[in-house]
Amino acid sequence: MPGQLLELHVENFRSLRDVTIPLGPLTVLVGANGVGKSNVLKVFDLLADIIRTDLEPALETRGGFDEVAFWGGPKPPTTLRIRLKATWTTHSSPNAPDEYDLKVRRYSAPSNRDNGRYRLTRSESFQFKRTRGKGRRITVSGERATVADTRSSAGFEDSSEFGIQRLSSGLSTLPRLAKTEGGAEVSLVADQLSSFRVFDVNVDAARQPTRIEHLARLAQRNDKLSSNAENLAAFLLLLSQDEDRWQRLVDDACSVLPQLADITFVHTGGSAEHVSIALRERGLRRPTALADASYGTVRLLGLLALLYDPDPPALTCVEEIDHGLHPQALQLIVERLREASALTQFIVVTHSPALTDRLLPEEIVICERDDDGASLIPAITTGDVRAIVEESGDLPLGELWFSGVLGGDLTGDEL
Repeated sequence: MPGQLLELHVENFRSLRDVTIPLGPLTVLVGANGVGKSNVLKVFDLLADIIRTDLEPALETRGGFDEVAFWGGPKPPTTLRIRLKATWTTHSSPNAPDEYDLKVRRYSAPSNRDNGRYRLTRSESFQFKRTRGKGRRITVSGERATVADTRSSAGFEDSSEFGIQRLSSGLSTLPRLAKTEGGAEVSLVADQLSSFRVFDVNVDAARQPTRIEHLARLAQRNDKLSSNAENLAAFLLLLSQDEDRWQRLVDDACSVLPQLADITFVHTGGSAEHVSIALRERGLRRPTALADASYGTVRLLGLLALLYDPDPPALTCVEEIDHGLHPQALQLIVERLREASALTQFIVVTHSPALTDRLLPEEIVICERDDDGASLIPAITTGDVRAIVEESGDLPLGELWFSGVLGGDLTGDEL
């Protein structure tokens, strides 16, 4: 993978009061319902929305600052912060990562300028490595943006300033900077974040046929599998044109669906031709339409389509990946996640001990929540997870988590 997100730090966003989460090629958030796993994904959704619409509209669509900010504790917070470390730009590395930092502050005193509502301010900073040891830093505060080219060895800093609208986000504005001012690097960071996708199969939508001209658009524009798999038939038909990739996908499906012999496509005419998926099953005289297939079968095909995507976005998140799947499918899904993480970074949410059993210590992040409503993510370090596994005699991670040894005890009334 050309680059990846290394770390996410969040303050006062929903249940994420103060968390710093290390991220690898495959990160699986493990925890009970309501501990804040999905809020981690919502951070990236907010950032992507900021790029598309800008900061203020992105907050307003979520009910405003007070709805987004942390609700626990004795008094409401006045700041929200999101900080990322990544290796996305050309000269970045784990030791010299790209860094993006966004702070939003709420002032409760009303201002005539804001029509009597509370007032927001924001500050942002971008930092990334340039050639021959140069570092580039861009900061945004109020209505000014500063571009600085630092040379620590020479001991001086060149900088320039320009105006920017008070609440305009650098993620949506600064990609228009000239290449010499860091526009290319900011644009790359923005592109990576805007490509973020939360994938969750909508089974009813995925069962439906797709108009055939959609396939032409897929091929021409290189469109993606939709985030709810509503274009599953068209996307699988496109994948089937790569014979090797398609055969591996079919073999995977057959390995966990013993009755399945093959996956085919049915074209129907009319004013607009449609394509739908049909399953050839052993012992049946005719194919089974996907519309009549089981819930778990449709979800499995949606996940395999995702995992065999030859051109995925930079970051893919999957909600409750094990939902509706038979346990025998979980080992295959974990293996394919690891393989696909060479092309896209994965953040996966689960509360399944059976799935967690199949993970490595460096792949899991244990999630809990304290008595004040704040998420504890991670609730235990990777080093401690490894030590507990060794002390337990290499018991599976899911068994250790479910029993409460790794935290997040789900026994008793919490089941």
